[in-house]
Amino acid sequence: MTDTPLDLGPQTRIVARLAEGVTDAQLADGTPCPRYAVRHLLGHLLGLAVAFRDAGRKDLGATTDTEPQEALPDVGPAWRAELPKALGELAEAWRDPAAWTGMTRAGGVDMPGEVTAAVAVDELVIHGWDLARATGQPYTPDPAALESAYAFLLAAAEEGDRGGGIFGPVVPVPADAPLLDRTIGLSGRDPGWTRSVRTGPDGVV
Repeated sequence: MTDTPLDLGPQTRIVARLAEGVTDAQLADGTPCPRYAVRHLLGHLLGLAVAFRDAGRKDLGATTDTEPQEALPDVGPAWRAELPKALGELAEAWRDPAAWTGMTRAGGVDMPGEVTAAVAVDELVIHGWDLARATGQPYTPDPAALESAYAFLLAAAEEGDRGGGIFGPVVPVPADAPLLDRTIGLSGRDPGWTRSVRTGPDGVV
């Protein structure tokens, strides 16, 4: 069995740890994703983990055919068990070299396996940052995954393909900024985004 271009496991584990750190009180808080509260972001992560898992397995059907913006995602009562499980299965699916070859499908779009993997990595890196910022957690993505996401987004920006949905126009970031900040800017987010802090009569809550 030959090596695959990238092991998604380190980044999926980082995202799973971030999800584990989310409190129930934070589920209704805002995120860097327009329209998404934390619970919607978690629901999106669960949906994409399942979709890209099945795309890697070439198990095409309802999970790979549904467009990501078709409905506002959300989480169910069992999400704390379901999300890490799906993330682990996603990483395992892409450890099979066959996942990277031929054509597959995700979000209703047919793509070469290697392109589909690049999209999955980009989603994991960017939404990991979203989740960390929204819940006040530190975030250091897997270096190999970050490099992949940066290359993917830079190529998309140079082609003028900004897509739709939660990804907006490139946010300018200094050339000497950290790679994570430059990657976040390419995704259409402001690297300086901070969560809103709720205040009560006695101060911060």
